[in-house]
Amino acid sequence: MFRSRAKEEKATATQVTADLSTQTRNPQAPKGRPTPKRSEAQSQRRRASTTPTDRKTAMKRQREARRADLAKQREALASGDERYLPARDKGPVRRFVRDFVDSRFCVAEFFLPLAVVILVLSMVRVGSLQNIALLLWLGVIVLIVVDSIGVGFRLKKQLAERFPDTPRRGAVAYGLMRTLQMRRLRLPKPQVKRGERP
Repeated sequence: MFRSRAKEEKATATQVTADLSTQTRNPQAPKGRPTPKRSEAQSQRRRASTTPTDRKTAMKRQREARRADLAKQREALASGDERYLPARDKGPVRRFVRDFVDSRFCVAEFFLPLAVVILVLSMVRVGSLQNIALLLWLGVIVLIVVDSIGVGFRLKKQLAERFPDTPRRGAVAYGLMRTLQMRRLRLPKPQVKRGERP
């Protein structure tokens, strides 16, 4: 009287499936679906065997695939191989920007070494040296800003000439960010020498 209806339905469903499994199918009766081709059946079997059954194995495979992709990206960043570069570095516009920046001297790339020198000078307890460090600091910042504005205008002009129909959004900012890095530490590695025009 007080048994739940869901339990009764579940019990009847299991009885029906048990009855169906014990009945034999007439070999002449149609099975209701087309026979798969051998290649399809083999590929389904192979797919079933390669897909991991537990979560731990799936995560392990995913980690290995991610590690392999990152290794390919690192190699591409070192060699300049366009196929495996990250999305932000791909394309002819970005390649031209890199070559444009790498072919010239920029004040901004010497910012870190100069900042270390200025920091050391400012820590010395001599008043004249601290004043020189402050002036150097202001001079370096002004030079970087002026040089960056000049590089930005020249780069924008070159991009407009060479790639009139290609989208160039963010290319100038990409180039200016590259000028802030020391040439030796830039990724992707520079592909042109200084003074070489791209």
